[in-house]
Amino acid sequence: MHRGNKLSTWVAKIEDSLLALLLGLMILLASGQILLRNLFDMGFSWSDPLLRVLVLWLGLIGAMVATREKNHITIDVLTRTLTPIGQKLTYYVINIFSGIVCAIISYHATRFVLMEYEDNMMAFSNVPAWLCEIIIPIGFGLMALRFFLALFCTPTKPTPTNDTT
Repeated sequence: MHRGNKLSTWVAKIEDSLLALLLGLMILLASGQILLRNLFDMGFSWSDPLLRVLVLWLGLIGAMVATREKNHITIDVLTRTLTPIGQKLTYYVINIFSGIVCAIISYHATRFVLMEYEDNMMAFSNVPAWLCEIIIPIGFGLMALRFFLALFCTPTKPTPTNDTT
């Protein structure tokens, strides 16, 4: 097996495991908080901020997985009417543009996280804010890398859909 494939498989397993773990943790934490509030008129002060952070992590890891699986949101109305050469060109332009946008976001998110680290900002319960936000530059950086790596892959033809319903 090629070394790159092993790395891709390893990264995919980590992403999938994190998605499952975070979703399970969110469900347990939110359910527990609801039960504590309704049955005992109490709750943990840190659970709501943690749930917001978990939503951020879940959303960005989900976006990373969608990019990996080439299952992200696309608008392919135009590509269906193009010639195969036009489709190929559009594929490259879209991947370059998406990669650049993700790289810019990753760069500025890195700057933001570094400022939060230097200022010793706390998110909640002595948890550093940078630790909660680190997924932003990592997620967008990995998505940018995937978009740029897609430039070296053969574009797949868009599959026509039969919308007869």
